[in-house]
Amino acid sequence: MITSLTNPNVRHARELLHRRRVREAHRQFVVEGVRLVEEAHRAGITPALFFYTAAFAKTAAGQRLGLPTGVVVSDKVLASISDTVTPQGVVAVVPFPQIDVVRRSLVLVLDNVRDPGNVGTLLRSGAAAGVDEVLVAPGSADPYSPKVVRAAMGAHFRLALGEADWPAIAGRVAGLAVLLADAAGEVAYDRHDWQTPSALIVGGEAQGASAEGRALATQRVRIPMQRASESLNAAVAGSVILFEAAHQRRLNIKT
Repeated sequence: MITSLTNPNVRHARELLHRRRVREAHRQFVVEGVRLVEEAHRAGITPALFFYTAAFAKTAAGQRLGLPTGVVVSDKVLASISDTVTPQGVVAVVPFPQIDVVRRSLVLVLDNVRDPGNVGTLLRSGAAAGVDEVLVAPGSADPYSPKVVRAAMGAHFRLALGEADWPAIAGRVAGLAVLLADAAGEVAYDRHDWQTPSALIVGGEAQGASAEGRALATQRVRIPMQRASESLNAAVAGSVILFEAAHQRRLNIKT
């Protein structure tokens, strides 16, 4: 059993948990809890490191996971590499998933979305709505931070996901209809033909979309509001629009 907080593998996991530059340098991130570890396993991801407590090994989930030997850690060590108040007893270090983009018919661009919960929710909605690729522009929260990973609920293992600067993003969405979600947009979100290959830019709540994002968009789409509502949370608005795209594509609807 590993009981030392200075164990090299434990220290590495802790640095990945807390430092973006370490995650980017090693192209690894931390997943914790049964659900996310199982999602990684189903995606065929081999953990670089695996930690669990003796108590977890005795649970039904622990038996189901087929835990490797030799990586049992004390509760104190497990808590040091966990970002939750009540750890479930299992943590893994996994590589950034490499998912090829087969086509680009629906791309999501996160622009200045600084709230980790919103980023994670948008990743989760993007995976569920059939987004082909998510591009994270400068100014957004780290898509591999613990809070984003928890909110995404395994979407990292089902989505092509990448961080890119605006020139690279412009190249990736070339040839697509590029739409910006904007409360003052000139076109209702359900009036766009989402069967047309499209990219949706979602800006953050605090500052909205960047100048680069606005310049790249060829059209702004809004969600019509009732009862004097001004706008929706960025994650909610983006999710509503993405599921309209999924709705049109599923039913072959032409606007």
